[in-house]
Amino acid sequence: MGKKTVVIDIVGLSKSVIGEHTPFIKTFMEKNCHATVEPVFPAVTTTAQSVYLTGKLPREHGIVGNGWFDRKENEVKFWKQSNGLVEAEKIWERAKLIDPDFTCSVMFWWYNMYLSADYSVTPRPQYHSDGLKLPDCYSFPPELRDELQDRIGTFPLFHFWGPNADIRSSRWIADASLYVDQKFDPTLTLIYLPHLDYGLQKFGPDLAKISKELREVDQLVEELVNYYQKKGAHIVLLSEYGINPVSRPIHINRILRTEGYIKVRLESGRELLDAGASDAFSVSDHQVAHIYIKDQRKKEELRGLFEKIDGVAQVLDSKEKEEMGLDHERAGDLVLMADTDAWFTYYYWLEDGKAPDFARSVEIHKKPGYDPAEMFLDPHQPLVKLKAAYKLIRKKLGFRYRMDVIGLDATVVKGSHGAIHAGEQFDPVFISDFPIAERRLKCTQVYDKIWATLAL
Repeated sequence: MGKKTVVIDIVGLSKSVIGEHTPFIKTFMEKNCHATVEPVFPAVTTTAQSVYLTGKLPREHGIVGNGWFDRKENEVKFWKQSNGLVEAEKIWERAKLIDPDFTCSVMFWWYNMYLSADYSVTPRPQYHSDGLKLPDCYSFPPELRDELQDRIGTFPLFHFWGPNADIRSSRWIADASLYVDQKFDPTLTLIYLPHLDYGLQKFGPDLAKISKELREVDQLVEELVNYYQKKGAHIVLLSEYGINPVSRPIHINRILRTEGYIKVRLESGRELLDAGASDAFSVSDHQVAHIYIKDQRKKEELRGLFEKIDGVAQVLDSKEKEEMGLDHERAGDLVLMADTDAWFTYYYWLEDGKAPDFARSVEIHKKPGYDPAEMFLDPHQPLVKLKAAYKLIRKKLGFRYRMDVIGLDATVVKGSHGAIHAGEQFDPVFISDFPIAERRLKCTQVYDKIWATLAL
C-alpha cells in the first residue's frame, strides 16, 4: 500500500501572508521543503484543484473556471459538483490501478459528487419547494453524512460562504476529516480549508485587518498536522492561488450592454441576462472573463473593444488560449485577464432598480458570474443587520422570505485572484515534509510531487 499522505489545501495562502500571524505554518515551511507554484490560468479554485488532481491543463481536464456557458443548453452554470465534469484521470484512480487496497478521502475539494474516491463530503443544501434553503452536506458513503452531523453538528453552510463566513466552516471540515481518518484510515486524504479566502477577498492582503483570520487558520493547520504526524503520514500544505489587492471593478457586461451586444428579458420589472439571445456576453470569474460570441464574424471588433478598456491586461484569442493550455470548447471565444489591481463583475443592468432579485442575495448558482460582494452586508442599506435578523426570524417561523441584504457596490471588494502576473509573493505555495529539489514548480508538477509522496 502507498505511503499515508494528507494534502491540506489552505485557500489563499501565499508568501505575502506567511509570517508573524502564522507562526506554525512559517516554522513548518522553514523546517521542510517548500516552493512557489506557477499558477494555472485561470488561477481559480476548481481549475487549480483539477490540475493538481490530474496533472493536466484545462485543455485536457475541461475545467476552464468555476463556471462557464453551456452552449447546448444556453445557460451559464456556476459551482456545479458532478465529478464527471473533470475529463481526466484523477490521482486516486491511477493509484488504485497499481494498488487495489489504496483508499482516498476527498473532504470538500470541488467536483466532489459521484466521484470514484472511497470517502467524500461536500456542501449540499436542502432546497425546499417553498424556497427555503437549509444547511446540509452530501457524502459517500451516504450514511457518513448522518454520522458526521450527529457527531459534530449540522454542516455550518451559512458560515461557509456569505456575510457570516468564518472559521466555523473550516473547523467543521477539519473535524470531519479527522473522524473519517479515525474510522477508515485512508491512504490519501485531501482537505479543503477555505477560511483565509474570506478576509483576503474582503480586505486584500492587509495583515492588520486579517490577523485574526491568519491566526485562526494557523491554529487549525497546527492541529491537523500534529494529528497526521502522529499517524506517520506525509504532510503537504498547498494553496490554489494567492490573493492580491484590487481597487477597480470592471463591469464588462455593462460595457457590452452599452455597445448593443447583450440582450435582457424583463420579468416583473427586473432584468435577466438572456445569454442565448445575446451576441456577446461575459462569464466573469474574479480576474478572468470568458467572452462568448454568437456571431464569430464579430470577434475581431470585440477584441478591439476589449483592448481599449482600461484594466484589461490581456485578450486571449485562439493562439493565446492554446499557449495557456485553455483551448477547450468550454472556454470563451475570447478570454480576458485583468490588470493586477482590477477584477471583473458579472453586472449587466444599467439601473440598480432593474437588477434581478437574486443580485441582492447570496445566490451562487443563479448569478451568471462570480460575486464576491456576497461576503458583505450592504453597507449602503440602513439597519441592514436588523433587516437580516428579521428575515432570519421569518425563516425560523416557517414564513417565506428573501434574504436581500447584499449590496451592489463592487468597490467594497479589496482582494482578488485569477490573473497570473501579480508577482511571486502572491503565487500559491507547496510545502512538504517529503523532499523536493525545486523552489519553483509548474502547476502540473504539483500532481507529480503528491504522487511521489505516495511512493507507489
